[in-house]
Amino acid sequence: MTRVLDAGPFVQACLDEGFALAGVTTCEPPATATAFESWLAEGCAGSMEWMHRAADVRADPGKLLEGAKSIIVVADRYEGSRADAIPVGSGRVAAYAKGRDYHRLMKRRLHQCCDQWSEAFPEASFRACVDTAPLLERAAAEAAGLGRVGKNTMLIEPGTGSWLLLGEVLTTLSIAPTPRAHEEPCGTCTRCIDACPTDALSPWKLDARRCIAALTIEERDEVPATFASATDDWLFGCDICQQVCPHNGETQKTRSASTHMEYAPRADVFDVEKVLDWTAEDRVDAIAGTAMTRASLDMWRRNACVVAGNILANGDGSASLRARLNGIVQDGNEAAIVRSAARVAIGQQSD
Repeated sequence: MTRVLDAGPFVQACLDEGFALAGVTTCEPPATATAFESWLAEGCAGSMEWMHRAADVRADPGKLLEGAKSIIVVADRYEGSRADAIPVGSGRVAAYAKGRDYHRLMKRRLHQCCDQWSEAFPEASFRACVDTAPLLERAAAEAAGLGRVGKNTMLIEPGTGSWLLLGEVLTTLSIAPTPRAHEEPCGTCTRCIDACPTDALSPWKLDARRCIAALTIEERDEVPATFASATDDWLFGCDICQQVCPHNGETQKTRSASTHMEYAPRADVFDVEKVLDWTAEDRVDAIAGTAMTRASLDMWRRNACVVAGNILANGDGSASLRARLNGIVQDGNEAAIVRSAARVAIGQQSD
């Protein structure tokens, strides 16, 4: 008979490494696997072709590690954002990307946990994952009791909100699951759905083809002109559906919830005209060590054209910004996605 281990020491080891939350679930296929397959079939992944790869593994986490029986799930909290005004001529970035790259920070500490457990259980295997592994991690986090997934498809920790980053360790050990969170977080609330400027959200479902975060971070081609004005001043990512969520409102509990110091914002907003003029070296200097490196130089400049067009359409742009966009359109050596975005931006300008 397989020995089932108490989850307590594993959870505590994660908390000792500085994770805000930790829990354990089994490697059984998640209840959301069928919904995920339907989501893919409907084309909701958009240009994220990598979501289709290893889809069978996402539906069965046990395939990530031979003989896996348990998943230890962790979460880091980071400082969220508010819809405050930013300097004229600037663009904003999603809160999760403002500090150190969570992939490196979380994986390093997960590996430290794995090393500790490997010494204690030399017969067992462990695999640390962040979001680059084919795993339905929000489903795993929900099953491990870290929170519940809300209508905006984000994991919501009861009382403290959704500003969370997830990581996992799969293991061949049998560990008793931690209790699930039973409280459904949304009720009749639809603030996230109502606030989404591109109508990317429906209850518990996101259409990445319309999502500002996906369009600015994952889309390698042109951003559809129909979404240009809705993108507003978002250069990289989008926080709107989290900003309006009541669970992310300021309360005594949220004020006392600790965030990891490495996620303290290094870069908050960017001057759009400067981004339009970025070289490869400028990009590295500005965003090195953050998750913002996910977007290439051409993508950053494409996004800057979109935001610049919105700035000009609002009557806030300078003559030099207008001239820079015109220069991009006229430069045959510019990347096609940048020129296309500049053309759309010029079309947004008022006479």
